[in-house]
Amino acid sequence: MTDFVVAIPARYASTRLPGKPLRPIGGVPMVLRVARQALQAGAAEVWVATDDARIAEALAGSEVQVAMTSAEHASGSDRLAECAALAGWGDDTLVVNLQGDEPFAPAAGIRAVAETLAASGAEMATLAEPLLDETLLFDPNTVKLVRRDDGDALYFSRAPIPWHRDGHIAGMRNPEADACLRHIGIYAYRAGFLRHFAGLPQGRLERLESLEQLRALEAGFRIAVALTPAPFPPGVDTEEDLARAEAHLAEHGG
Repeated sequence: MTDFVVAIPARYASTRLPGKPLRPIGGVPMVLRVARQALQAGAAEVWVATDDARIAEALAGSEVQVAMTSAEHASGSDRLAECAALAGWGDDTLVVNLQGDEPFAPAAGIRAVAETLAASGAEMATLAEPLLDETLLFDPNTVKLVRRDDGDALYFSRAPIPWHRDGHIAGMRNPEADACLRHIGIYAYRAGFLRHFAGLPQGRLERLESLEQLRALEAGFRIAVALTPAPFPPGVDTEEDLARAEAHLAEHGG
């Protein structure tokens, strides 16, 4: 199995769900649930990169290590680059960036993104799944992607891509729906590239779409994309999402 570490960015402030990392799901802080999923995946180390002592306190006594990072970081990647320095990871350390709002991220999916990076030789790797619900195709909060025949990403967008010219007639189901992919926001990269990526200037497309991964594509780097071997339940961004997470836990356990 590919050796990897997991880093979880966890910022306390959240516009839509204040104090999100500490919001309980089944009585357990969300950030701790995410970290436990990473441990189940077989990560050699699991770090939470945060800017708030309350998050560090919630992880006390667990197997999770905490990096206290600056509150001024503009993105999760910037926060993880500081985490990599604090953790002392060498340039070749394989790092999985697991979002702090994915309390049910499957262990198989976490391992898969690490294995995809190792096998592809790309600078970054991520996961996707077929997007069969056409209402999500038009949802700007659902990120779509298209990839090359070899699996590398061509583009990520909040818009519906690929656009089937003749299929999107009113009332007509997209005949190429299985070609549409939903991006799953988990990444893998080497620590050396993570540091390099965090130092790159924001790209024009990144600013337009508000999608950080476009910075890598605009700069000419490869992002390998694999289909997830297990479904990722939706992340938690709102009070409604939190209620849905509680219902998911009640139904499936965990």
